Amino acid sequence: MNREQTVEHIRVALSKVLDREIAQLSEDVRLVEDLSLDSTSVIELLMALEDIMGVELDVEDLQPEVFETVASLADYLVT
Repeated sequence: MNREQTVEHIRVALSKVLDREIAQLSEDVRLVEDLSLDSTSVIELLMALEDIMGVELDVEDLQPEVFETVASLADYLVT
């Protein structure tokens, strides 16, 4: 999966979690500051990404830096 596809999956997952359409998503969008995600919505985002991408993410392995921006989350998911 390439980076563009990964960012698109994040956009779809965020639309689902935030219960509103996100038409475009820049990689520099900050998840907490710009989109007002809290700890509960971060967990919901991870679950949505698992469903959409067909992967299993290890929450024990995740560091807070992963959730700073769309770019940092995409970096984690692509690796």
